[in-house]
Parts: sequence; C-alpha cells; structure tokens
Amino acid sequence: MTRTEIWLARHGETEWSRTGRHTGRTDVPLTAAGVAEARLLAGSLDGVPFDLVLTSPRRRAAATAGILGYPAALREPDLVEWDYGDYEGLTAHAIREQVPGWRVWSHPVPGGETAEQVAARADRVVARVLAAAPGRALLVAHGHVLRVLAARWIGEPAGFGGRLALGTAGLCVLGWDRETRALRHWNLPPGTRPGAVTAPITGAGLAEPSP
Repeated sequence: MTRTEIWLARHGETEWSRTGRHTGRTDVPLTAAGVAEARLLAGSLDGVPFDLVLTSPRRRAAATAGILGYPAALREPDLVEWDYGDYEGLTAHAIREQVPGWRVWSHPVPGGETAEQVAARADRVVARVLAAAPGRALLVAHGHVLRVLAARWIGEPAGFGGRLALGTAGLCVLGWDRETRALRHWNLPPGTRPGAVTAPITGAGLAEPSP
C-alpha cells in the first residue's frame, strides 16, 4: 500500500540562528550564507516530485522555499516556530543565567508556548498532510517546530525533539518501516541527497517547482 512520505527542510542561516538567539516571532531574513545553504539544499531536492509543499509564513522559511523552487508554497500558520515569549532573542546561555539548567524541551517559557501547544500544532500539520491523500509532501519551517513534528510523527511527546539535532538547511525524511511510522533520514546537510529516492509516490505532481 502506498503511504505518505514527509520531507522536512529547515530554513537557511539567519543572523540570529548563527549566534544562537531564540527566534520565534521575530521575522529575520536569511544571511548570505543562509541563501547559499538553501541553494545547496535545492540540489538535494532536484528531480524529486512533491504533491504538497507547505511553508511557515515567516520570511526566513518562505524565502528558503522560494530558493528551493516553490515561491508559491502554501503558507501554513501552524508551521511557525515555537513562541519563546519573554525569551525571544535570548541565547540559551543568557536564559540559564536566570534559570539554571533551562531547556525549551523541559522548562516553562514565560509568555510563550508550552511544549504541548507546539505539539498540538504539529499534530494538525500532520493531519493536514495525511488528509491530502498518499503522496510526498515538503514542509519548510524552523528547527524546534520541525523537531517536535518529527517526534509526534513517531508517537513521541514533544520533548523527544530535544534528541533530534537539526542544523540550518538540514533535510529529513519521515516515512515508514513496514506499517510503523519511522524517521527514514535525519539532519542531512544541505547538498546531501537521501538514498532510494525514486519516482513520484502518487504520480500526481501537484507541486511542480518553478523554472
């Protein structure tokens, strides 16, 4: 039986991601290095057909989707990054000066989202993709929300995402091991092509990259 496959692409580098600042609501652009990373990532996707392409509406993600060949990718509000509330713009080191041992995966985020709220958003995205019928989907978004989405795909709580490191412009594939949801590829660096990529899953080709 044909099953849905979900490809995850984190946006390219921004000045805030380069310096480790938590970037949720702040709409920062890609750096020149981030644009270069996205171009390398585009090579990883060359010739891979997608039936659905969704992107976070934040410009760092939407710009990455455009560089990948999908400037008209559908904006999905549930793919925005974790809302870091009072910790927006701070590094983990700066936060830990106030709250020793703090981690977004296990500690409160004052004024922001809980892990459970981010998980609920991720679940809605997965449901949307699955409702689109079997095929291959590409989701372009942010590091933490994509890690939560992957955790939810395999039935784990949001906190499991803390064990799934994901670099800028990293590529991941969520699929199946027989009847069980599985992580097929994880955190492939930009320019690396996943193995065993063949023809369209459905043959629909609904999301064709722009020339």
